[in-house]
Amino acid sequence: RITTFGESHGVALGVVIDGVRPGIKVELDQIQEALDRRRPGTSRLTSPRKEGDRLEVLSGLFEGKTTGAPIAFLVRNKDARPGHYEEIKDVFRPGHADFTWWRKFGIRDWRGGGRTSGRETVARVAAGALAQQILARVGVRITGHVISVGEVDATRFVPEFIDQNDVRCADPDRAQAMWDTIEAARKDGDSVGGVVEVRVEGAPAGWGDPVFMKVDAMLASALMSIGAVKGVEIGDGFGLTRSRGSQTNDAMSTDGFLSNHMGGVLGGITNGQEIVVRAAVKPTSSIRHEQSTIDQDGNPRTIVVRGRHDPCICIRVVPVAEAMVALVLCDAYLRQLAITEGPGEPSHRAAELAHCDFQILRWIDRRRGLATAAVPGEIARELDEEVRASRQRLGTEAGFPDAYLAELFRVVDEAPDPDPGGGTPASGVAPMEEGSAMGGDPRGGE
Repeated sequence: RITTFGESHGVALGVVIDGVRPGIKVELDQIQEALDRRRPGTSRLTSPRKEGDRLEVLSGLFEGKTTGAPIAFLVRNKDARPGHYEEIKDVFRPGHADFTWWRKFGIRDWRGGGRTSGRETVARVAAGALAQQILARVGVRITGHVISVGEVDATRFVPEFIDQNDVRCADPDRAQAMWDTIEAARKDGDSVGGVVEVRVEGAPAGWGDPVFMKVDAMLASALMSIGAVKGVEIGDGFGLTRSRGSQTNDAMSTDGFLSNHMGGVLGGITNGQEIVVRAAVKPTSSIRHEQSTIDQDGNPRTIVVRGRHDPCICIRVVPVAEAMVALVLCDAYLRQLAITEGPGEPSHRAAELAHCDFQILRWIDRRRGLATAAVPGEIARELDEEVRASRQRLGTEAGFPDAYLAELFRVVDEAPDPDPGGGTPASGVAPMEEGSAMGGDPRGGE
């Protein structure tokens, strides 16, 4: 459970996180990296507001680990300028929550929308980054990216490219067109919308609930809680309405599912496939065009919204969407853990172990195919270096000691070919430097 607090032009924003188990190692630099991806002022396509968004820990962590107490994170506002809104404090801005908040509470914070501002999401990103660390320990990886801006749609998914361009698009062929679309809207004093997609790898089958805590319903609710999001779809989503069941049912074989039209969720429960969810993001409401509206007394007014605003909020919604998906899945994981770790239910643990073993064998078989592919000498040497670096990085993220990691991959690299007459050895990468034998919890009991 998380509770956020603070306002866009107040002193600070923050989040209180309840329900995190004690003893979990927390990497604060990774949380800061997530905040840096969301913060404004990183390019000409985002709000020019200059905020460092430096993370402060108020409670719940001791010596780098969770204590079981509520965790409180704080981010202070350094570049708040409420004076930009003084002249329109009694006027309702079209597209914003000014009118509805005022009708509900009879009072509103006119300083940039207060709590309804998109800046509130800085607290969600901090909490979501912690959730992503917990999920990473069980092999779950979450990747968000922009798949459309205006009329420009991405057609390729190259995850390494996402943070190499200002638009956070995974398609190297379409990123520039998206950039041009946003820049044109910015120069015109206008804004443009788009679609953000989040993909989740490594979530096992069994997370969620068949009725009131459906994981797809929770994902939709979490993403719809982001201020700019006006629609959510999972898997093929609305596209399913134009197809037949014979085309969209995800058939199965002994190797698993043969397609993924349902986006990794069936009956409200994850099915072990990649989870795919998309959020429709409206154009930013604050624009420099003259618009008709009314004031708090009901008088007709015209308004031009000044200040610092994003011409396309999709770019900064990416880390927010990742955070919300992480929070939902982390909650689903902990709920499932309560079942699989419960007394008197060994069958649940056995089923989970069997699923893990099945996935390990599938990935080993896939790796064998990749490693035995014929590769020219120079490329093979580069591949060796990249694989070694990747192994070291993943091992560090998982908290595995070097000796354990070396022994683990020695076993993988030297595993015999189940079909000795079928060709070359399984390993296409030289073993890492050898260490001590594996035994017990490789992370020292954390």
